[in-house]
Formats: sequence, structure tokens, C-alpha cells
Amino acid sequence: MNNNIDRKTFLSYVGKGAAALAVASAGLGTLDGKVNAASSTANHLFGFKTNKVSGYFEPITPSKEDQLILPKGFKYDVIAAMDDIINQAGEKFGDGSDYNAFFPLEGSNVRGLLVNNHEYTGVFSIGPIKDGKMTADQVQKNLYYQGMSVIEIYRDENGTWKMDTKSKHARRINGFTKFELTGPAKGTAALGGATTAQGTFANCSGGVTLWNTALSCEENYSDTAEVSKLPSTHYGWVVEIDPFDKTYLKKHTALGRFNHENTAMGLAADGRVVVYMGDDVKDACVYKFISKGKFDKSKGRANSALLESGTLYVANLKTGKWIPITLDGVLKAAEGKADVQAKFKTQGDVVTLCQEASRLVGGTPTDRPEDIEISPFDNTVFIAHTNNDNHGNIHGHITRIFEANNDLGALDFDFEIFAAGGRQSGFSSPDNLVFDSDGDLWVVTDISSTSQNKGVYKSFMNNGLFVIPTSGPSKGIALQFASGPVESEMTGPFFTPDEQTLFLSIQHPGEETKDLQNPTSRWPHRSGDLKARAAVVAISGFKLGK
Repeated sequence: MNNNIDRKTFLSYVGKGAAALAVASAGLGTLDGKVNAASSTANHLFGFKTNKVSGYFEPITPSKEDQLILPKGFKYDVIAAMDDIINQAGEKFGDGSDYNAFFPLEGSNVRGLLVNNHEYTGVFSIGPIKDGKMTADQVQKNLYYQGMSVIEIYRDENGTWKMDTKSKHARRINGFTKFELTGPAKGTAALGGATTAQGTFANCSGGVTLWNTALSCEENYSDTAEVSKLPSTHYGWVVEIDPFDKTYLKKHTALGRFNHENTAMGLAADGRVVVYMGDDVKDACVYKFISKGKFDKSKGRANSALLESGTLYVANLKTGKWIPITLDGVLKAAEGKADVQAKFKTQGDVVTLCQEASRLVGGTPTDRPEDIEISPFDNTVFIAHTNNDNHGNIHGHITRIFEANNDLGALDFDFEIFAAGGRQSGFSSPDNLVFDSDGDLWVVTDISSTSQNKGVYKSFMNNGLFVIPTSGPSKGIALQFASGPVESEMTGPFFTPDEQTLFLSIQHPGEETKDLQNPTSRWPHRSGDLKARAAVVAISGFKLGK
């Protein structure tokens, strides 16, 4: 925490954030926190909405408490926690809560469907694993508790967010749910000729499409596929669901198979759909997909077909080029290597073995690219590179990409290190990102449970949620908004459209528990409950205006 900043006026600075960002991006320098002649022009051009997320907050300091700690004047409601009943069929909320996406019902800011990802299971959902081998019952539970939940939520007359278990939409999507495969790998030998796949799991982050469906990303899928005796090539894809239609379930192979973190969707200048994606592995690459066809708003959900045909690219940070990952390109790069070329017979092979293919064509290995978000103000692209101790990048950084001519469809780019983790910035290991309408970047951190409060991570204490202005006098300076319970990670920040509520997942509290009678965390501290429970919360206290 930089004590030289006037904490109580912090958000009065960032209220000018988008205007400053616009001016800076135009090469005109940055604003100094005062209104100037450029402000109104920038506001108009970039759709800046004045200070919607506001209310002066007193940034908190790091904490080791087994609590979700927020600034004075803010509160949270636990909407759903692991094992809570979500519908009349008795289905249970999964474990490992991650990404959130809120879909309003009839335009409401206080009632809607919440899509929540379930990334993995732990000791509280499937019990201790003895001798490193799951029992048959644990294998089944492992598939059940992963995947996704669609729940209906609302804010009651007292301002408390709750789950409506009578909802006709509420349901689980998990390791048993049948999905349709689309794109170049569908029906190919790489997938054993399959046109459908059983289940989704290892669901990390995701995204919302321009046609109002949810994308979910399969990340660390290998162990579950192996223990469940399922074909590994059926996992590691981007999944699409429609929260309002239980029958709509797709896996899009054109977007490549790797350890997907999230998706960030935008439009190229010519109307084609662009999807940015990170591969959450050390020395992995950054990708973007550009559709063959163009987005047509009038077609609604039929635009999903755009994700079935297009070109997948990988970033070369040394040259500032997006390199196509095509069969021709891979075979050319592998000339003289018959054993490598033998792996790649079709584009289906290329997208299935995407990590190898991307390195062959010249993709740059990076430091665990996790969440990627497109700035709503200037089309710059922010990437959370969480860390990579293989190369001494212990605390990670946030990269900002500038596409040529601000066109998301461009194949040339430049970049900068927008913010670096470490003692100087007060945060370590950035993970999920989300923008508010002031252009400020909200960042959650992902210090592993085994590293929290130890060694070089000691000063950061538990994982946190931070706000970082993208311009102005406090550009790049992180102020802490929340601190998570013991051994937890906060994930999936997502605002309601009016930005009066922030949804946030509390993932794996008490993750290092070995003895269920003596858990390292008991959050959310339900009466008589020994279990720690992954959950999604609704944070309120944001005020409109200054």
C-alpha cells in the first residue's frame, strides 16, 4: 500500500480514468487528476460513464484472518456454497467455485441467472484420498462436483442476495453432461471419431458472448480424465452453454485445446469475432481466434457458428506478430522432422495438439497467462501473467497489448508491462481481471496455498482483491479492496450491469486440511459446521455518484 496516496479520494482520481486512458492512448499524455479540455471529447468518444463504481472506500491492509474482509461500509452475502441445494430436483452446488457471469432476468439488476464454474474438488467434497488413489465413489463425486452451476438469484427487500431454489432454470452441468463437439476436430481420429463428449470438468474462468451465452474453460483436466478413464482429447476445450436453454451444450474445437483460463470476446474493425485466450501453464502461450464470418446482432444465438470456423493465432512477443496455427504452417516448421510431422495430418490434429503446434510455428512461451480482458475504452488487451518461478518471475505481472490501429483483428501489436507484482506494488500473482466503467482494473491474486504467508510471499498474507487505475496520477498502483479466508483464492469477479453488486467466488478455503476434524479454515463459519466450503458471494455497498 502506498501511504502517499490520499485513500479517501482514491476513487475521485479514478473517476477520471477512462478520459485519461483515452488521452494517453492517443499519445497526448496523461491527465493529472483535474478536469481539462480533453475530458469531454474523450468521454464522448470512449463512452465513459462517470464514476459508476464509486463510494469512497478505505483500502484495507493484508490479513491472515480466516475471514472475507472488506472495506468499511461494504458487506457480503453468501449466495451458494458447496453442497447447498440449488433446485427442486435436489442438485447440489459444486466445489471449487471459480468464474461468475450474471444474466439479468427481464433487464433486472436484482434478479437473474448466475453461472458459476466449479474447477476442482477437495477434501471437503470427496474426502481424503488414501494412498493417492480415489475409490469408485470418489471418482463419481469428483465428476459430479466439477463443471458448472446455473442458479437463479435475487436481492430481497432488505438488500440481501439469495438463491431461488424454485427456479425453472437452476441446474448442474458436470462430468456426466453430454456435449456436442464442433469445429475442425469433430469426428476426427484425434478425438477417436467422436462427435459428442461426456461431461465438462476443470472449469476455470470463462466469458460472456456477444449473443448472451456463457463460455467456460477447461483447464487442468488431465488427472480427472485419467482417473475417470475418459479420453483426454475430449477435454481442454472451450465450452458454450445457454443459461436459459438446458439443451444447448457445445465444445468448440476451433478455439484450440490447452489449459484454458478464460476467454475475452470482442469485434474486429470489419465485424469478425475475436476471442483472446490464455494457457495457464508455465512457459505457455497467448492465443486469439478470429472468426471467418462476421457478427450479425440480428441472428442472436446463431452467431455461435462463428466459433466453428476461423483462424487460431499465437502471439510472438519478440516480433509483435500474431502467427496463424495452421496445418501448412506446422508442417513447414517441422520440415525434416518426420516423427513430428506424423502427428499432424489434419487441422483437427493441430487444434488438438495446440500447445505443441503453437511452439512449432513460433509462439512465445510466457509466464502462466491466466485471465485476459479487453479494455472497454480503447481496445487494449490486458493479460494476467501470474508467475513463473522457472525464470525468477516470482510475483507475476500484467501485460498490456496494443493492437495495430486499435483493431482487435490486427496481426501486428506492441505491448508493455502495465503493472508488476512484488513488494513495491503490494500484490503478488495476479489472476482474474475485470474492468469497471471507469476503466479501473479489478484484480484477484493467486498465491498458492502452500506459499501463502511464507518466505517472499509473507508480506502479502492471504490472497486479495485489488483495484488498479489504468491511467491518471495513481495509474498502476494497487489498492486492496478485499482479503480472503485462510488458504483460499478469490476468483470470478463480475459486476451487475448497474455496478451496485460484485459477485466473487471464494475458492478452496482450508485447502491444506489433512484432518477433517481439524480443518485449517471453517469459512463461511456456518453454525455447527466443521467444513470449509467454496462459495459465491455478493458484495454490496457501492454508491452511485460522488
